[in-house]
Amino acid sequence: MHRLALITILTVSLLKGAAAQHRDSLIFGGQASAWINFNPDQKLSLNSGVRYIPQLNYELSSGNRKFDVEFSLNLNANTGIRPFDSLTGNAAGKPYRAWLRYSGRQFEVRLGLQKINFGSAQMLRPLMWFDQVDPRDPLQLTDGVWGLLGRYYFLNNANIWLWVLYPSDKPKTWEFTGTNAKIPEAGGRLQLPVFSGEIGLSYHHRITDTRENPAGFRQVARMPENRFGIDGRWDAGAGLWFEATHTGLHDFGELTQQDLLTLGMDYTFGIGNGLNIIAENLIAATGEKAFRYKNSLAFTGVTLSYPLSITGNISTIVYFDWENRNAYSFVNYKKLVGAFQFYLMAYYNPETYLIPAQASENNYFAGKGIQIMMVYTH
Repeated sequence: MHRLALITILTVSLLKGAAAQHRDSLIFGGQASAWINFNPDQKLSLNSGVRYIPQLNYELSSGNRKFDVEFSLNLNANTGIRPFDSLTGNAAGKPYRAWLRYSGRQFEVRLGLQKINFGSAQMLRPLMWFDQVDPRDPLQLTDGVWGLLGRYYFLNNANIWLWVLYPSDKPKTWEFTGTNAKIPEAGGRLQLPVFSGEIGLSYHHRITDTRENPAGFRQVARMPENRFGIDGRWDAGAGLWFEATHTGLHDFGELTQQDLLTLGMDYTFGIGNGLNIIAENLIAATGEKAFRYKNSLAFTGVTLSYPLSITGNISTIVYFDWENRNAYSFVNYKKLVGAFQFYLMAYYNPETYLIPAQASENNYFAGKGIQIMMVYTH
């Protein structure tokens, strides 16, 4: 909570120094959702929950300069039931976003608990370094990271990012170890226009703490990790993109070298209201030496989306695990009614859930089942 207190103090200080003639606005909004999930493969087959994310935004502007603040909470409660046998429930709350930003015509600096994401891929994302967004999640929820992010935008549409992050004791997406609690993480990204698209170069450095890892791996308090990424996207009638990363650790067994590559494309066919198809293929491999792999996996993901009307849409996402010969399927019907969104989802997946970077402690999409969700935004 000391990080949240620092953000509050800085915000109050900046507001006190603002001149009276500056334009400002204060907006309160939020998102409420409720869901019920039936999955006979789960220990508790019937699960339900509610969530509310209240959000407060303040903006102060003068000419081309702007100072703004965002603060939101993630408040949720859920219960699990096995009819006539078991009942459990819990409730939790935590900050969801808590940042302040100072920006001008070609730059911005943002400090606090924030979402940082980039890259070209949409389903199977090697550059999902700091978020955990599941493309099947209607709410697109993800925890943020505490840090300082600066971005500068050049007039030719190129831009550069620099960040410093508060170390996290828990592994983030694609990470196998936590970070040393005494040493901040840091990195950057450069995006450049290339022909009809763009290409991005990313880098991130941290000092890992491997002492919580299973036996068989080197366990030390400080092990450097360097992560490199490159991605590009172009419009050639169809959208084409690639995304690749290389992660290097020092003497960490079969995880010393980690490589990921995704190739993807999308196209909208002129069928009815327009059928959009997205396809991606991910290859991941690890080994003790670069390009000499001992473990590998390959996943293909396909998304089809069709608008039934202005307020209705149906979509499906299918993943295929080539190593284990398993398919993951998901269908979603979405209906808008004013400020309400209604979702009817069905899924048929293996009980052992192996989609890269999407497995979680409480994964209701493992196995087969249906889920109904209602979302209200104000």
